[in-house]
Amino acid sequence: MLGNSGYESVRNKGDEKFCVDLEAGDGERLYPGLSYGENQLRWGFIRKVYGILAAQIVLTTLVSAITFLCAPINDLLRSNSGLLLFLCLLPFILLWPLHVYHQKHPVNLIILGLFTVSLSLPVAVSCANTDGRIVLEALILTSAVVCALTGYTFWASKKGKDFSYLGPILFTGLIILILTSFMQMFFPLGPTSVAVYGGISALIFCGYIVYDTDNLIKRFTYDDYILASATLYLDVLNLFISILRVLRSTDG
Repeated sequence: MLGNSGYESVRNKGDEKFCVDLEAGDGERLYPGLSYGENQLRWGFIRKVYGILAAQIVLTTLVSAITFLCAPINDLLRSNSGLLLFLCLLPFILLWPLHVYHQKHPVNLIILGLFTVSLSLPVAVSCANTDGRIVLEALILTSAVVCALTGYTFWASKKGKDFSYLGPILFTGLIILILTSFMQMFFPLGPTSVAVYGGISALIFCGYIVYDTDNLIKRFTYDDYILASATLYLDVLNLFISILRVLRSTDG
């Protein structure tokens, strides 16, 4: 009997005993060359990051629902361009304390919560002023793509594939997207250009989901759970916004 040690079964092979922890991916290595002890620690770290990410997504959903159901909040944010601009800039301001205090509990969780809410409000306003059918379609597509890419990355890592080479390519694409978004303030794009821009954005953030999931499996340290969850949250949120932009522009 193993009691509450977390091990489900012990199998004998010759004179050797080895344990299988079903909570840690049934004992399979995350990637070749990873020791058994490191594999257990890594699975625990991954579960922690995805738990925080799930809480962020739930918080974003709650903020969006409140904004949608409470007309005064929606009207205030939509009519006050200065407040909306501040909310758009606030996440960039919070990135500095988030990076500095990401290992200091519970300050890191408080800052992460503020960071999540500040990102959620502009997205909530956009969703509240978009046809519900389009928002639902974007949500379903985003969920399907994120699950598929995450599953693929875990499978590919187990086979020994590495996606670190994507870093410079994706960063270059992200810089181009940011510059293009600033240009739109002075030279607005037409519906077709907006759809193309959204499609390219979606492809780039699909790449970031693969790249950052690969970093989660192999490179993030165990103390970087806040940074890892914030990174994946940004990938998922930006993918959702990109898909929403494409669907909204094609819907006319």
